[in-house]
Amino acid sequence: MLILVALISGTLLLMPLLRGGGGRGVSPAEAVQLINREKAVVIDVCEPAEYQAGHVAGARSIPLAELEAKLPGAVKNKATPLVLVCASGARAGRAVGVARKLGYEQAQALAGGLKSWRDANLPVDKA
Repeated sequence: MLILVALISGTLLLMPLLRGGGGRGVSPAEAVQLINREKAVVIDVCEPAEYQAGHVAGARSIPLAELEAKLPGAVKNKATPLVLVCASGARAGRAVGVARKLGYEQAQALAGGLKSWRDANLPVDKA
């Protein structure tokens, strides 16, 4: 009986992830609203070469491996909304966990990463 309860509980917890919901992040349109209305800061967590090849216009570059050390110096106000971006959204999802651990409760990943941003015909800069 306890095994059955554990299996059902685990399944219910995983359902949002399996459906693509839960921690999937914000859409490009939602990110634009956060940037324009709430002055969200966009942080690109790609490696420097990827950032130079193309990034969300106005994004700051902090590679994922350096995020824990450099984010507090880059964004001092922890109440500031953050939109974390990478190429596909996977690293940005991990970066949200790091940012929230540091106290940035309004950190969110861009769903689909830079690819979804480009697909929405939004501005991309090259360094």
